[in-house]
Parts: sequence; C-alpha cells; structure tokens
Amino acid sequence: MSPGTESQPTIERVDAEVYTVPTEQEEADGTLSWSSTTLVLARVSGGGNEGLGYTYGSAAAASLIGAELAEAVRGRCIFDVPTSWQAMQRCVRNIGRSGVAANAISALDMALWDLKARLLQQPLAMVLGRCRDSVPVYGSGGFTNYSDSKLREQLHAWVDRDGCQWVKMKVGSDASRDPHRVRTAREVVGEAGLFVDANGAYGTKQALSLAASFADCNVSWFEEPVSSDDLRGLHFVREHAPARMEIAAGEYGYTLDYFRCMLESGAVDVQQIDVTRCGGITAFLRAAALCEASHIDCSTHCAPAAHLHVACAAPGLRHMEWFHDHVLIEQRFFDGAPEVRAGRIQPDLSRPGIGLSFKHSDAKAYRI
Repeated sequence: MSPGTESQPTIERVDAEVYTVPTEQEEADGTLSWSSTTLVLARVSGGGNEGLGYTYGSAAAASLIGAELAEAVRGRCIFDVPTSWQAMQRCVRNIGRSGVAANAISALDMALWDLKARLLQQPLAMVLGRCRDSVPVYGSGGFTNYSDSKLREQLHAWVDRDGCQWVKMKVGSDASRDPHRVRTAREVVGEAGLFVDANGAYGTKQALSLAASFADCNVSWFEEPVSSDDLRGLHFVREHAPARMEIAAGEYGYTLDYFRCMLESGAVDVQQIDVTRCGGITAFLRAAALCEASHIDCSTHCAPAAHLHVACAAPGLRHMEWFHDHVLIEQRFFDGAPEVRAGRIQPDLSRPGIGLSFKHSDAKAYRI
C-alpha cells in the first residue's frame, strides 16, 4: 500500500479470462495468416466496484495477470494507477517487458483506469481530460486473401455506409498482384483516402518500387513497408517515397524506449500506438506526449473500443483504426461498444469508466 492511502479504496482482487473467436474466414496479411483471434480479459475489483480491460494476443498473458501482476498491485490505492503501473513494470524485469508481459500489463492497466473512473462515477475521457469530443476512424481490413469482389464490398461499405474518410487494405503476400489490388480499391472508394499496410513484407528497394506504383492510385499512407525492426530501412523509404505518401509504423511498440527510438530515427510520418500492447493507458499517454514533443502525429492501432477514451485525451492524435476483426468481437462481447456515425466514434458520457460491460453469456461459448 502507498504511504498515506490507508483511508483510500485499495485493489482487492485481480482475475483474467481467455476467449478465442474464429474469424469469418481465413485471413492473411503480408507476413501472416490466421483463422481466430484471442482476447484476454482482465478484471480488477475494489471499493465495491469492478473495472475491466483487455488485450489481443497470447493466452499466456492471462497467467501473468493472475499471478505476478496481481501480486504486484494487490493492496495498492485504486486511484494511484501510475504507482501500480510502475510496480508491474518492476515485477517483469526478469521476464522481459516486451511481448506477452506488455500485453498483460496493458490489459490490467486499462482495467485499473476503468475501475478508478467508475469509483469517481465519471467516464474515463473526463477523468483523463479531453482534447476532443469524438475521433475520426478509418476502415481497416482488405486482407490479402480476399477476392476482388470481397475487397470491393468491404471498402465500399466503410465509405458509403459508415462515412469513413479513409480505408486501409493489406498488401505484401504477392507483390506482383498488389498494384492490381490497389487499383481495384481505388476504383471503389472514389475520392476517399486510401492506405496500404505491408506488415513489413517488402525489402527496402522493393517497397520503394511499389510505393511509386501505389502513388499512381493516390495512396497517401504506406504502413510498415519494411520491418519495424529495420529503422534505417524505414527511414530510407520515408526519405525516398513519393512526397504525398506518409510512412507509418509502431504497432509493435511494447515500451516507451521503442517509441523514443523510432521517433528519434526519423522513421515515420505518423506514429502508431496500440493501447493493448504498449503498456496500457498510462503508457499510451506518455507515448503520445513523446510524439507531440517530436512534432509527429499519432494514430491508434486496432481495438477501437479499448482506445476510444484515451484517444479523446491524447494530444496530436489524427485518427483511429476501425479494424474489422476487433470491431466484430467488441460489438459481440461488450455492451457500450462504439458505432461509427459519419466516419467518427464518440464515447457515451453517460457510462462511467471506459463505458463497456462484458456480456459473459454471449462470450461463454468462446472461453478457453
């Protein structure tokens, strides 16, 4: 327990659950294919209330939440979330902060912020302090194994039905077909912004060659043209890409050091941050501050319901990713999951915390 917090509510119980949800069909990007998505749900209670958070990734995160992380935060003041965050960071020193540990910390940190806001009977966006009332989203999917007709159908719906200003598609599985697929996308989305995401599938020179081809279709965002681990390569592509094409990366950022190094290297025009990987809401706000200090915009990666409140609070945030797989899961499993209206999503300020209630009965069949 922190000094001077004896009269404050403390963290009493920490639990984690795992759910695996099949995708609508086999899906693929430039470097991976998958047929299911795993959600790890963290629950924390104290002060007569409960908060929830979650991450997408390995089920191993649940074991870490229920053991080492629970021990690190139990008994601490609910209102001192940064103190609990620091304790979680210390307890994984010999495990390693990246990967599964960062995912687990992210889910539990989110749950702690949710619990704090619920005890204050306020929506989290108001507790954090808003920079904006709502956030624009871009439709994201366009998997590389989609047929041309499926690609057209999905992208058209985001623009025509949801009013998205931008859409993003996957590239990289077959570089020889990518220019055709991008032309197909441009034909159906009209004047909307078109983004492509290679998930690090290309080599540096190959990425530049394809960037020139994509520029003919007014592609304005090229995400991970090369591996995010290759900061020199990302910087090279950014320096030589068409002038109107921005380079984005950062979804695999698990630590603040990662974001500092990426920003200092001049590798990106837009820095992506994932609240379910980076260390949660506490770390997301710190990463966003690094971006602001570097005069680089940031954007969220996946998990739109998890990001909504912190996205309203983060300075320099451009937009959020409305990722196909996670939207389906969040709308199925959570009451209060956001819906797109005129290309934007907005928190319901009548709901405390992150505004989500888990529908255990609907999720029960997917629990492992």
